[in-house]
Amino acid sequence: MEKLIKSVVAESIAVKQAILESESLLQTVTEVARVCVNCLQQGGKILFAGNGGSAADAQHLAAELSGRFYVDREPLYAEALHVNTSYLTAVANDYAYEEVYARMVRAAGRKGDVLIAMTTSGNSENILRAAADAKKLGMHVVGMTGQTGGQLAPLSDYLINIPSRTTPRIQEGHMLLGHLLCELIEGELFGYKIKK
Repeated sequence: MEKLIKSVVAESIAVKQAILESESLLQTVTEVARVCVNCLQQGGKILFAGNGGSAADAQHLAAELSGRFYVDREPLYAEALHVNTSYLTAVANDYAYEEVYARMVRAAGRKGDVLIAMTTSGNSENILRAAADAKKLGMHVVGMTGQTGGQLAPLSDYLINIPSRTTPRIQEGHMLLGHLLCELIEGELFGYKIKK
């Protein structure tokens, strides 16, 4: 058991080291932060979508922005699209589960808003449909995926593809970079620097 624990921790560290060494990935994170800041400054919103563990991550990151991250400040408009269970189950039942996020994007999304679409495979049909509809509306689409980007890659204006093919390591990378985005956005909008 101890050997497995060490192996998993080492694997997680290796993924984070690969992120640290990827100048293009870190540049994309910087660009996404700028797009989110601009969106929020213009009165826009950041919408998150994901399934399973990615839904939990989407909700977590939306809460960091709409609540607070490091400092007391005004709330930011950020929402995870799955939090209304009555809506989610009604649309899944009356239409199809593949439509649950696309329909909400069409209802809530506006030109200039940001959709952060989280899927470790990059191939979840409901996420792909949401991204396609977001593009039609003129929203910025940020794909958060695993190494290949899957089918979400060509639909993404910005692709944050974690250099791993293992779901737990990808999700850990999403949370690392998601928290980093929250820190960058909050710092830019509220004019503080975190003391490290």
